[in-house]
Amino acid sequence: MATPPQHHRIGILGCGNIFDRYVTGMARYPELEIVRVADVDAARAEQAAGRHGIPAWGNDDDLYADDSVDIVVNLTPPAYHATTIIRALDSGHHVYVEKPIATTVADARKVLAAADASGRLLGSAPDTFLGSACQTARKALDDGLIGEPVGVSAFIRHSRAETWHPDPRFLFQAGGGPVLDMGPYYIAALVNLLGPVRSVAGAARIGAPTRTVTAPDRAVDLIDVEVATHASAVLGFDSGVVGTTLMSFDVWDTDLPEMEIYGTAGTLSLPAPHHFDGDVRVKRHGDADWSVFPPVVELFGAVGTKEQARRGLGVRDLADAIEGGPHRANAAFAFHVLEVLSAIDGPGQGTRMESTCERPAGRFEE
Repeated sequence: MATPPQHHRIGILGCGNIFDRYVTGMARYPELEIVRVADVDAARAEQAAGRHGIPAWGNDDDLYADDSVDIVVNLTPPAYHATTIIRALDSGHHVYVEKPIATTVADARKVLAAADASGRLLGSAPDTFLGSACQTARKALDDGLIGEPVGVSAFIRHSRAETWHPDPRFLFQAGGGPVLDMGPYYIAALVNLLGPVRSVAGAARIGAPTRTVTAPDRAVDLIDVEVATHASAVLGFDSGVVGTTLMSFDVWDTDLPEMEIYGTAGTLSLPAPHHFDGDVRVKRHGDADWSVFPPVVELFGAVGTKEQARRGLGVRDLADAIEGGPHRANAAFAFHVLEVLSAIDGPGQGTRMESTCERPAGRFEE
């Protein structure tokens, strides 16, 4: 008989746009109990707690001081990740943070050192590679369905956030841009599928220098762009696979695929990796048409519905690791993803990675 999962008390730091997605996503797991909400604006935290019946609320200091909280889920803006992670770790909490783990490699090194010194576990988004789509593609690759992987392509088009996000300024400031905002989903998926990246050669630029916000409930009308909004790169993986990626907030329309892997015996087509689920298609050499590879783990939510926007699988992954299970969305993995992204976002010369990481264990192997 399987041992029931331990109970974990969760405190959420940050009540912004993604807060409700985490609350509804973690509700899938009764062993994850949200007991406190915190925000630099305590009134905002009170409102968030009231919406979901969470018993305690306050500012960030109140959360750090709450010894009953096991895991701090950090949903602050990227520019604050490093300092808030370190404070939460130093306060004795395990931490799961939204992506990226920090906005610079130097800050991320400080975060990893703090985690090592604290003896606590640190996990980081994105967790979508733990969903059925990436796990199914991983199983197809591990089974040799398309032979030996040779190349991969990944393309990020603009999410048109100016038309729906009430305050998308962070997307065009340090820690944002297509590379650090959407790129973590794609690079995490690729490292999960193909292993760590050895080298990056990329170039990036700012497209339109200002952005007009048209969201009906917008907090700002015009944004000055501070980071690159269009980047391309060639990735060399330790496995020998060669990757091509384009990440852009200037490509509004395209027929490019989200992600394809090309092998010696066929091609694997994946849905956008910022969703947990979706069809994984395969076409082997000689096949007349594409076929769908059946999911190898349970779906996180119904494809094409708001359930796909929920979060929380990575928090459950951290809770599993606290109990002694495999930690897939771990700090070393997140650091390697950030180092790759920083090279893509850099000045354009070839960059050899200093870090590496373990290819995460497949969930289908449990």
